[in-house]
Formats: sequence, C-alpha cells, structure tokens
Amino acid sequence: MMQFTETPPPPFHQIKPFSNPTMNKLQLQRGRPPWGGFTSSKSIASFGDANCMEQLLVHCANAIENNDATLAQQILWVLNNIASPDGDSNQRLTCGFLRSLVARAAKSGTCKLLAAMNSNYPSINTHKFSVVELASFVDLTPWHRFGFTAANSAILEAVEGFSVIHIVDMSLTHCMQIPTLIDAISNRPEGPPLIKLTVAGVTEDIPPMLDLSYDDLGSKLVNFAKTRNVSLEFRVIPSSSSDGFSSLIEQLRVHNLLFSKSGEALVINCHMMLHYIPEETLNPSPFSFQSSSSSPSFRTMFLKALRTLDPTVVTLVDEDADFTSNDLVCRLRSAFNYLWIPYDTVDTFLPRGSQQRQWFEADICWKIENVIAHEGTQRVERVEPKSRWAHRMWNAGFRGIGFSEDAVSEVKSMLDEHAAGWGLKKEEDDLVLTWKGHNVVFATVWVPA
Repeated sequence: MMQFTETPPPPFHQIKPFSNPTMNKLQLQRGRPPWGGFTSSKSIASFGDANCMEQLLVHCANAIENNDATLAQQILWVLNNIASPDGDSNQRLTCGFLRSLVARAAKSGTCKLLAAMNSNYPSINTHKFSVVELASFVDLTPWHRFGFTAANSAILEAVEGFSVIHIVDMSLTHCMQIPTLIDAISNRPEGPPLIKLTVAGVTEDIPPMLDLSYDDLGSKLVNFAKTRNVSLEFRVIPSSSSDGFSSLIEQLRVHNLLFSKSGEALVINCHMMLHYIPEETLNPSPFSFQSSSSSPSFRTMFLKALRTLDPTVVTLVDEDADFTSNDLVCRLRSAFNYLWIPYDTVDTFLPRGSQQRQWFEADICWKIENVIAHEGTQRVERVEPKSRWAHRMWNAGFRGIGFSEDAVSEVKSMLDEHAAGWGLKKEEDDLVLTWKGHNVVFATVWVPA
C-alpha cells in the first residue's frame, strides 16, 4: 500500500452537547423521553443500536421538516452523545447523517436554532487525488474493482476481431479502468487494435476528484498504451450530467455519421456515472407546464439517444440502492440502510487514523450530505436499483446478454484478494457484488435489441 504524507483533514464533526433545560441525560435515564415511539425503560446508552439510531434520525428529520425546533434539538442532543465521529461503524454512519440534517436545516432556513449550529461543523474535506493515489485508492476494495473486472471481460469478448475500437468511458473514477483494459487488449492473438478513447469530462465536482486536467490524464494514457504497443487516440468532451450529457451525445452522433461505415466497434462503458443524470422526480425545467410523468426525463432521453448510436456493447455498473424519493424520510431510510456498508467494510482494508481512511469516509459523508441536505438540481446523488435500470434499458431498445463463465471466474479471482465478507451472486443475466449477503453494486451488459 502506498504511504501518503499530506496533512490529514480535520475531524468530520465537532459539536458540543446542547444546553437544554427541558432535557438532560438524567431525564433520559429516568425514562422521560421527550417524544413518542420509544419505551421509557431505555437509557441513553441503549440508543447505540443501529435500529434505534435510524429511528432517532427519522424522528429528527420529521421534526426539521415540520419546523419543530424544540423536538429536533432534543433528538440531536441524544444523537450527538451517541454518534461519535471516531466511534464504531454505526456511530460514524449516524454522525454523517446527523451533520447532514443540521446542514439541511441551515439550507432550508427552518429551525433557526439548528441552522445556527451549522457553523460548528467544519466543511467536508474531500481529497483531490493524484493519478497514482487514485489508482491505489480504488484497488483497496472491490467497490469499483468489481465493475472494472466484470465490464472489461464483457468488452473484450464483444470487440473480438475488430481492428478499431471506439470506447466511450463514462466513469466516476476518471479512466482508472482503462489501463487494465488496454493491457488485456494488447495481448489479443490477432494483434492490438487502434483504440479511440472518448471521455465524458464531467464539469461537476463529484468525489473522487482528480488533481489533474483531462488533457494531462490523456497524455498519461497514450504513453501507457505505447508501452503495450497499442495506438491510442484520446479525446475529452466537457459534459454535464444535469442535461443528460447532451454535448457528449451530440459529438458521438457526429462521430457516428463519419465512421458508421468503417466497421469500428463502439463500446459505451458506464461506471457509476449515469445515476447523476436527472430522473423523473426532477422536472427538466422548473417552468414546465407538463408534469414529469408526462414528459421524458433526461435519464430516459440519454438511454434512447445511446440506442440510436447502435453500439456494439453497453456496460452498466452502478450501486444497487434507491436515493430517488422526494420524501426525505424515505430517502433517509434507504440511504442509512445502504451506506452502512462502506463504513462496515473500511475496517477490513484501512487502519484507524490513516489518511486514506479519512479520505474514504469524507467521500461517504459528501454523498450522505448530498442525499439528505440538498434538494432540486443540487441533489445529484440519485441512485436507482438494478431492477429499475433494467426496465429503462429494455424500454430504450436494449437487451441484456449476461456474462460468460470466464468473466465470472475473473470476478471471483479478484474477490479472493479481498476480505471474506465480499461475495458474488448471479441474478438472471447480471452479476451483483455483495457484502455479508447484502447487495452493493451490480454489473450488466447490453446490446441493441
């Protein structure tokens, strides 16, 4: 593992307990909780259970939404005493949601007392990685490696025999998947092809962030390809997820018109990026007189635009959760019951106090805050479950083709390098990464129907 020497970011969360005459630890221990839903025999220590923490967060969210500052303050006092930023995985998870609820109160202007508390929280210090740091970082856990391995295996099989391969990389991890793919392609019996790599240069700052321009990144990839005797052409197209990557789609249409008769393979590699495209719960325009249910979302339009390009193969990898609800409590429950997984897994690959661990958990806190504290176009973390993506792909004119046994074997070999809690299961044509039996990330392969 690489050693990093930069100064670590400050603790995520420092807040002093509330001074509240209507509620204190003694009252709780004597069995006088100030809200309903909990039995009076519970002491403050007993709230450390994950289920109780979730219920406290739900009560707090409801209080904030109802502008009940007194109740929200009382619950936050309890949460602050049981959710340490340096505690166990459940405590750190709850700490992330706690700070996000306070940030929501500050943004919305409700609960003036709570909004004033927001200054007690330092901003989330998301790290900007060097290429070497990010490559090392994503290798620590199967969270991304699973998708890399599964997608690369499917791509290699789909482009067999093509002398020119156009790869459109829409990846959250800034092309970290590509070197391994280049390496594998270079070993083809028929010799390496010409690779045209088009990258969606996302204009939004979404973790993990890279401390390098796309042009410099492209130069590094071209030089790496040369060491494998592969000719690589690199192109970046600045694009925004907020409009369904419209500039990328337009450029791909032009390219398709120019090279559709040349016999090149077109690969669309989507790695945890498509869920940033607005879906039906967010209208394309706040001034639209049509409801979102009667007009297609940017997400739907993007997939249908992909289909018109007639790609050789589309790989779609994403997190298997649902953060799309417009109801805060529903979204909070869904996020809480999914985002415990990265907090639970981190102990298996990063020691407490390490700088990489602080970077890892800061990125999770960023995601929690975006899901909980933001609304409208600012809420970009709109993850959907695999089943819903499958329906979208079918409706756009694609069909799933599944993974070969060789691909499954590759994924299993990769998982053997990590902790025993990670697992793999097949769901029809798809592969799903699991942690202690819970779905984490899915990988799917699609071709035009």
